[in-house]
Amino acid sequence: MRYENMVSGIFRSRPNRFIAHVEIDGREEICHVKNTGRCRELLVPGSRVWCQKSSNPNRKTLFDLIAVQKGQRCINMDSQAPNIAARQWLMSGGLGELEQLKAESVHGESRFDFSFLMDRKRCFLEVKGVTLENDGVCAFPDAPTARGAKHLKGLTQAAKDGYGAYVLFVIQMADVKYLHPNDATDPAFGAALREAAANGVTILAMDCAVTPESMEIRNTVPVKL
Repeated sequence: MRYENMVSGIFRSRPNRFIAHVEIDGREEICHVKNTGRCRELLVPGSRVWCQKSSNPNRKTLFDLIAVQKGQRCINMDSQAPNIAARQWLMSGGLGELEQLKAESVHGESRFDFSFLMDRKRCFLEVKGVTLENDGVCAFPDAPTARGAKHLKGLTQAAKDGYGAYVLFVIQMADVKYLHPNDATDPAFGAALREAAANGVTILAMDCAVTPESMEIRNTVPVKL
């Protein structure tokens, strides 16, 4: 996936989860933050960031904050990017030969990001974007997510009902060591992830090749439960 009309800037502050103040070409701009997570380890005052300039003159904010430089890594923090990248990866055969790929599919009381047929078996897949990293080790989530645990329980039930069930962690950066559930922040999610794995849900994690203008799913990353 690619972005157009990207400009670089310096992050200054984040008054709330929806907007950030970014210095662009010597002027402080109010930018929409395309990630409502905490992202405290990413949005550090003085950090280099990249923003997409909108072509819509009626928008309240002219820019969307897309990516940030953290050490040697360029990290995409657009919460919409993982699903777009996952769809491209699935369509290119990343998981295997698929048929009837469909977004937003319902099973029971759960709505999953994707469904498809693989080897004539109906499958459901949920995508989770990962931006939290420390010394090459990634964790999810970066804030408590009751919705995330609910998705995992829905996948667990789907697996028990005989369907294929997958959770795909799209790590929005490159060259990481492994991923683990962030039990310190959300023990319920960690417990649900382990229960899902024990009941036949396939747990996948992939890193991404990231530039300020692009993000593409690349390599498998180990998951340590």
